[in-house]
Amino acid sequence: MAIYENRTVILGVRIAQALFALIVLGLTAYVADWWRSWWNGYGSPSEVNFLIFTSVWTFLALIYLILVPWRFANSVLHHKFAILGVEAVTMIFWFAGFIALSVFMTGRDCNGTVCGSARAACAFGAFSWLLWAATTALATMHVLRNRGTASTSKGDPNIQVQEGV
Repeated sequence: MAIYENRTVILGVRIAQALFALIVLGLTAYVADWWRSWWNGYGSPSEVNFLIFTSVWTFLALIYLILVPWRFANSVLHHKFAILGVEAVTMIFWFAGFIALSVFMTGRDCNGTVCGSARAACAFGAFSWLLWAATTALATMHVLRNRGTASTSKGDPNIQVQEGV
């Protein structure tokens, strides 16, 4: 049995995606709060804010990617192109977010816990991007594998979360 046919593995990846998003959310929220208080309310850098947005978006995407195939498998919400779209957009957000923060941190004379938190957010953002790239590749393989078949609107149950897990 291939790894993409194992629903338990996919659920494990989804849990890891949620965990990394939570870690990045905590780290970037700390950086944003520090930056706002240090610069007397001028706001935090847009790179940090974008990773906060990406973390929140990830939770919304995971709700869709877990709940719809599990509970609404026979509805119009469960479409393979919608699943691929959510996967791809989330992967692009993570890539853009961790790259933007990495570039922002490059060349800064920065020490202390806030800089360590920003660097850790970059690292966890990169790991999150790798997980989303893997699940996007699985969704792409499903779409390509089922081109021209009668089940063009169904998501692949093999890469969905099984009921009761």
